[in-house]
Amino acid sequence: MPDSYQGNAATTFSTTRTVEMGSRGGLQQDASTPPEGQPIAAKWAGSQKLKNKQSLDYVLRTGLAGGLAGCAAKTVVAPLDRVKILFQASNPQFAKYTGSWFGVVTAMRDINRQDGMRGLFRGHSATLLRIFPYAAIKFLTYEQFRHVLIPTSAHETPLRRLASGSLAGMTSVFITYPLEVIRVRLAFETKHESRSSLSTICKQIYREHPPKLSPSIPLPATAAPSSGLVNFYRGFSPTLVGMLPYAGMSFLTHDTTGDWLRRPALAPYTMTTSTTTGRPILRYWAELLSGGFAGLVSQTAAYPLEVIRRRMQVGGAVGDGHRLGMGETSAAIWREKGWRGFFVGLGIGYVKVVPMVAVSFFVYERGKVLLGV
Repeated sequence: MPDSYQGNAATTFSTTRTVEMGSRGGLQQDASTPPEGQPIAAKWAGSQKLKNKQSLDYVLRTGLAGGLAGCAAKTVVAPLDRVKILFQASNPQFAKYTGSWFGVVTAMRDINRQDGMRGLFRGHSATLLRIFPYAAIKFLTYEQFRHVLIPTSAHETPLRRLASGSLAGMTSVFITYPLEVIRVRLAFETKHESRSSLSTICKQIYREHPPKLSPSIPLPATAAPSSGLVNFYRGFSPTLVGMLPYAGMSFLTHDTTGDWLRRPALAPYTMTTSTTTGRPILRYWAELLSGGFAGLVSQTAAYPLEVIRRRMQVGGAVGDGHRLGMGETSAAIWREKGWRGFFVGLGIGYVKVVPMVAVSFFVYERGKVLLGV
């Protein structure tokens, strides 16, 4: 590699990080246009106009990029997501397939044989309805939390990155959680003759009541409440707790890996410039690698809580209406399969999450470039 090219790549990385950190403070610095002969990144940095990260235009553009990224990522892994939900929630028809890669393939084959390709995308319409606002809110709030917690490069620490990602994940999941419950219940159904529509599932969840007991027996405190809207937040507590490691580690790992790939020694191989804006960006394989590694780390950290959440979400569909709490659900999983029960489907979880997070970050970063944010 020529020394001159490596020098340009090093300057590209340095300038890129300077411009990025300038935008973290709310207003992007407007430098004077550099003289001819300087790297493209320096010219790009000098041509940037003043941008307010808290403006409505910036929020809408980052939200749009995030929403599209989420939809693209979920569509790629929709068949695996269907099978993973069936495994996690211990669906009686598919419990025999858990524990091996061959079981995953067999389960997908049986679904395809019974319902065709549409069966593999069962509940995907509800997924897209949920994931667009979820991903949009997650990414745009991450940018806003970063603006508050990391106003300058001097404040850039792993802990602040972790906190920004965790807060963004918790905010987005709180707003969109009812749609997640509906999606899981749609995906959990396997009986062809009793297939429910979206509206039927919503009514069913809303009308679920605790089991009828004798007047002399007090109603358990954890029974499903008569207030139907609360039923749409089944499993919310482990989800909220799970967002701390999942979203936090996802953004932290992606940003940290991205920084490492932009180091001057690697920049000649990992960096390129956008053909439409001249903006310095990671090459497609480097961006996918960064996102994929983020998915691997975050999935491992949060998976036990995800299993607990799935079991709580389908509680009204498989039991007597008794709504188990997080502790009771954990105890039930332990009694059934021990510690291994908290990692049922983790293998397929990796196969699903790694490409999903990779595609999500890739589409988001490229979307920001195209949208000018």
